[in-house]
Amino acid sequence: MAASAHVKKGDTVTVISGHESIKGQSGKVLQVLPKKGRVVIEGVRMIKKHQKATQQNQQGGIVQREGSVHISNVRLSGDSVKEKKAEPKAKAKPKAKKK
Repeated sequence: MAASAHVKKGDTVTVISGHESIKGQSGKVLQVLPKKGRVVIEGVRMIKKHQKATQQNQQGGIVQREGSVHISNVRLSGDSVKEKKAEPKAKAKPKAKKK
């Protein structure tokens, strides 16, 4: 899908569209999946995964974890936008004067 994303890991984002249960929620980006065009946000779109018992996880059972949200459904929150604008841009080389 997208080669680059407008959000990065660690940014604070807000969900602007999607299911009513997640719309308007905000959180920190845990993971960006650029090939799928999705992001995983902390505390947003919690899903229940049925985990089979293994040697590492003897108990097994139902585990809650974050699901992914399409990248077009999120925007940077106010704090992250201010930080991005504050970053200095590279200065362009001055143009040579014509004689």
